[in-house]
Amino acid sequence: LKSEIEIGPVYHRLPERIRAHASICFMALILHRVMRSRLKAADAGYTPERALEQLQRIQHHRVRLNGGEPVAGVSTISTEQNEVLHALGIEKPAAP
Repeated sequence: LKSEIEIGPVYHRLPERIRAHASICFMALILHRVMRSRLKAADAGYTPERALEQLQRIQHHRVRLNGGEPVAGVSTISTEQNEVLHALGIEKPAAP
């Protein structure tokens, strides 16, 4: 399972850090399983890893030229990214 969500060994001394690390690992596991189940239910044909690869390409840009007001935008959403977002039940990201 650690290979699916790419968790490596981490050594902590303090009890609160151990609990925090375990909590983060557990949340990652739950998110991975929810993604897998939603993708399967939607018959999307994507694994969680492949879906994340697609979604990592989406970029949010914020540019300020010559001290003017900042302009924000989101990269164009591809067909594959749109399929993944729809399968996961997530709205398309939009500029504010």
